[in-house]
Amino acid sequence: MIDHDKSPSILSASIIDDLYSVILSRKNTGNPDTSYSAFMFSKGINKIAQKVGEEGVETAIAAVSENKERLVEESADLLYMLLLLWAAKDVQPNEVYKVLEKRSVKNIHNDE
Repeated sequence: MIDHDKSPSILSASIIDDLYSVILSRKNTGNPDTSYSAFMFSKGINKIAQKVGEEGVETAIAAVSENKERLVEESADLLYMLLLLWAAKDVQPNEVYKVLEKRSVKNIHNDE
């Protein structure tokens, strides 16, 4: 259920796009000593992919063993690490949105 008391920017994909832009800015010009994103980029794709896996597991554990707040927090961590992975592999959020849109349209037609 959507919490309609939140601001529109939090309820839309624009927050993902905004965060992705910040992450991209850290990719080539960030200081690994002051930016976690820059630090992760300095560690390389294998470390970033490993962190995505770790966050995925933590999200799953939170879903079955912890409260909703922990699930929300772990989900945010997972999304952040996924954005880092996309940036490391030059994947634009819009590319993923297009796939999701296609799947959504297919599912709508399959439900009829």
